[in-house]
Amino acid sequence: MARILAAADGLFGAADTAGPITMDDIATAAGIGKGTLFRAFDSRDGLLDALSDAKFAPVREALEGGRPPLGSEAPARERVVAFLDAVLTFKLDNRHLIRAREVSSTGALRTERYRWMQDALRALIADAMPGATAGDAGYAAHVLLAAIHIDLVEELLAGGRTPERIRRSQAALARAVLADVPG
Repeated sequence: MARILAAADGLFGAADTAGPITMDDIATAAGIGKGTLFRAFDSRDGLLDALSDAKFAPVREALEGGRPPLGSEAPARERVVAFLDAVLTFKLDNRHLIRAREVSSTGALRTERYRWMQDALRALIADAMPGATAGDAGYAAHVLLAAIHIDLVEELLAGGRTPERIRRSQAALARAVLADVPG
């Protein structure tokens, strides 16, 4: 499994775009048969999810049990900002991999990782804004995650924004949303 993920990561990391990378390409790079690849992951989306999840694991671990700024010892509002920054940084560092998954036929909103991120962010927002309804916190979480969809991030980069400027803008947006969430 690790060899397959490493081969896929190498291909996606070296590609100008992720679209042309096929399961055949990944199987060849991993030195396995295509059938073995499909038995392990079911589909290209399954492989993309497994690779993304493996690379995203440090962010998840930091939020669930780490120290500030993501861990539970940090103030809830700052955890929201830090979590969104960690997700945005992850996307910036893995653009082609994320793009391949976010624009696939099933999209990112149906992945387990997105559901986990949305639920974690909703809980952080609820902690930061105790008077907010679950619906308000959930909506705010979706809005903040939508603001870092890879299509938008790549459009901002193409328009001349630097990753640091995008990160600062995202932090300002998160703080503004938190100030405006009912509570």
